[in-house]
Amino acid sequence: MRGWLLSIVVVLVGLGSPQGAGAETLADALTAAYKNSNLLDQNRAVLRAADEDVAQAVSALRPVVAYTLQGAWQRADVMGPSGASVSEALSASLALSAELTIWDGGRRQLGIEIAKASVLATRQALIEVEQNVLLFAVQSYVDVRLAQEVVALRQSNLRLITQELRASQDRFDVGEITRTDVSIAEARLAASRAALAAAEGQLMIAREAYKAATGAYPGNLAPLPRAPALPRTMDEAQAVARATHPSIRQAQQQVTVADLQVDLAEAGRAPTIGLGATLRTDDEDLQSQSLGLTMNQTLYAGGRLSSLQRRALAGKDAARAGLQQTAVGVVQNVGVAWANLAVAAASIEASDLQIRASQAAFDGVREEAAAGTRTTLDVLDAEQELLDARNARLQAEAQRYVAVYQVLSTMGLLTVDHLQLGIPTYDPEAYYGAVEKAPSHSVQGKKLDRILDKIGN
Repeated sequence: MRGWLLSIVVVLVGLGSPQGAGAETLADALTAAYKNSNLLDQNRAVLRAADEDVAQAVSALRPVVAYTLQGAWQRADVMGPSGASVSEALSASLALSAELTIWDGGRRQLGIEIAKASVLATRQALIEVEQNVLLFAVQSYVDVRLAQEVVALRQSNLRLITQELRASQDRFDVGEITRTDVSIAEARLAASRAALAAAEGQLMIAREAYKAATGAYPGNLAPLPRAPALPRTMDEAQAVARATHPSIRQAQQQVTVADLQVDLAEAGRAPTIGLGATLRTDDEDLQSQSLGLTMNQTLYAGGRLSSLQRRALAGKDAARAGLQQTAVGVVQNVGVAWANLAVAAASIEASDLQIRASQAAFDGVREEAAAGTRTTLDVLDAEQELLDARNARLQAEAQRYVAVYQVLSTMGLLTVDHLQLGIPTYDPEAYYGAVEKAPSHSVQGKKLDRILDKIGN
């Protein structure tokens, strides 16, 4: 079982090498993540539902036309000159009515503006989801490549310790070292095998995360491309984030909604004027028509109207405070991501120095051990320090690369358009443009059907 697992991982590492045709690039992974994300599909549907709120608000400006069809059977006892009898009759009537609100103090128009601002806020939420999807894809791609490199490093370490064990056994056979030195080498070999098994398991975990991010297991992954450019300073990055981050823009639209809710609560005290018309006919072809104008206004509702207005004012204060706090959080996240980037860069530099020093120490200790002035334990310790330094270098490189995309994400720029992936993107205007006028079964309705079919495909 152990050998079978090792052979599988060796094949996976070979597939991940930069050589070979048809390498899968990071751009390919990002494209697959964007196209196959169920989370994006879910939030696009949420946005389309918000678009329909605009259509419903617009429909409130239009008349409501309805019909009522009634049928009745009547049976009654009738007393006549010749005595009691039973009378039965069937009747039917059809009424067609139309109602239109002429004036309502602006409530319907405010409802439209609220729905439109909510759509804009939902669009920004969709952009934030897109950023998360793409960042997860970057992290998954880097994790797979890192896991492959760590497996290769552990395999090299296993081969080296195996050689050291053989050398120790040979030296023991000629009496140069004790059995203790051989046991130490055997213990290190067992530890190396355990570390390799852990690295293999981590590679499998990384592959599963990659599949979750992109929809398929990784194949032959190409080397990481040059990371996107970033602003020169953290202050510049934070300034961009304040202007472009979707969370801030979403909060701004939520403030707009809260302001409009206050206006709506005030308009709720205004009277409503409506026009109604009815056309009625029955089975005897008797017809009647009516046309009426109604006006109504709530004078007292037990304090409900005042409560609604106070709640709207509280919501306005909450939205404004939420906007300020969102901006604080966004700026903080940029600072944290920028610091992580600096830490990763410093770690790479330190790891390079550590690798050079550890390599020199390992070479020297091994020569001294061959001369009999160093023990097997000294050689294994030096080799372990070199391994740790190389592993730290791999970890730091991966951390720094992902940190660049994390900075982009905190700035609000980790999108398909900004990365210039060159693929068709979801157009929120297409569906909105088809429903904003509240189409029914008409030419516009057929256009909407085509849009829905396109989205479904």
